[in-house]
Amino acid sequence: MFGVWAPGEEVAKLTYFGLYALQHRGQESAGIAVSDGSHIVVYKDMGLVSQVFTEASLDSLHGHVAIGHARYSTTGSSVWANAQPTFRPTATGNLAVGHNGNLTNSADLADRVAELAATSGELPINAGLHATTDTEVISALLAAHPDMPVESAALEELPRLRGAFSLVFMDDDALYAARDPQGIRPLVLGRLERGWVVASETAALDIVGASVVREVEPGELLVIDANGLRAHRFAEPDPKGCLFEYVYLARPDTSIAGRSVQSTRVDIGKRLAHERPVDADLVIPVPESGRYAAIGYAQESGIPFAEGLVKNAYVGRTFIQPSQTIRQLGIRLKLNPLKEVIAGQRLVVVDDSIVRGNTQRALVRMLREAGALEVHVRISSPPVKWPCFYGIDFASRAELIANGLSVDEICASIGADSLAFVDLDALVETTHQPKSELCRACFDGVYPVDIPAEDRIGKEVLEQIARRVEHAPGGGANEALERA
Repeated sequence: MFGVWAPGEEVAKLTYFGLYALQHRGQESAGIAVSDGSHIVVYKDMGLVSQVFTEASLDSLHGHVAIGHARYSTTGSSVWANAQPTFRPTATGNLAVGHNGNLTNSADLADRVAELAATSGELPINAGLHATTDTEVISALLAAHPDMPVESAALEELPRLRGAFSLVFMDDDALYAARDPQGIRPLVLGRLERGWVVASETAALDIVGASVVREVEPGELLVIDANGLRAHRFAEPDPKGCLFEYVYLARPDTSIAGRSVQSTRVDIGKRLAHERPVDADLVIPVPESGRYAAIGYAQESGIPFAEGLVKNAYVGRTFIQPSQTIRQLGIRLKLNPLKEVIAGQRLVVVDDSIVRGNTQRALVRMLREAGALEVHVRISSPPVKWPCFYGIDFASRAELIANGLSVDEICASIGADSLAFVDLDALVETTHQPKSELCRACFDGVYPVDIPAEDRIGKEVLEQIARRVEHAPGGGANEALERA
């Protein structure tokens, strides 16, 4: 997510470049909303940032405040209707919302939207839900107070949200930013010469020439308008930043809680080399997220570092589904070995994580076919044993390979000569943060925010509600969303 309040600047283009820097966080759809003080215009579509926007489309977006979003879906299908920012009129103007994270009480909040829409005759004509995302639920709640400006409505509704939510939103005049009380997903504030910027990562501030001011605090709402910047506390902070941000999600040139992600990953690799040594000829990374841990492993072990795999940078989550013939090639769509580097070598292969094991299984086979004598896999995170409900679309627990198998059994399953993971406490130490202030749920099953019953959570929970209503007597597709 990215947001900017900067009168006199080309805010749409600043947002475009900010989103470009954040493309790694979402590759399914992209959108930008801009306001000139009277109207909000939203331009969004499926695809990468560079595919959605053109010079002409950006030139058509005029205003002084803008927000942007690149989507990675964790609630609601990957379809145009669910692309962000969301938009809706309110009793006091217009509203657009972008969201990073995942609410755990979306179903309960959807019930609240339906109740508010049914009991108030003063709500706008589009009260209710028109998409199946938790972001749409948040938008509906913020718009459901005809007697309040957006700032007051946010202070009323934000305390009701549960789970992970870093938000950027805007009305006709102001930019808003909010972060859940646990601060699970990152959100930072930056300063331009003539305005303010908020973004998911500090790297996006660097790209647009903004200086880092500070992180948005857990449980904090920021408001930026012609009167300056003001902050509200809507909940007591209970920091639980996502540990997986350091391992995989964040860019290496980003800082989280004052700690460089790149430095953290290098240190993780050094810890791996110290705790899980192996006699080998080369250390190679699985690009890109395994690169800096591989550098650290090579530095600590003294084993030479080499690039043994070439990544196709143009293959992402939006890649067109290939035919069955091509699908059988599997990992070669993204990675291809450098045979001249690999042949006859004993390899240490460093990757960020193992989820189902399919990628590593195909990778080990591919490296052996390229002539590797030995393949020793080292993972820069602990075994992933629990699903994430806070904004990472992991498999169900039954599908997680580490949930049912020991390390030796996983090693045999993927066909490696050896396998080792970094220890959880060692990983935590590399972040320079207290363990008590980090969410480690995917590794240890300790969830900082309660998880509701199975039928009230999940990527398709709002779609399931809609389908149930649609098939009820008198139900219909449009009515389903209104009554969700």
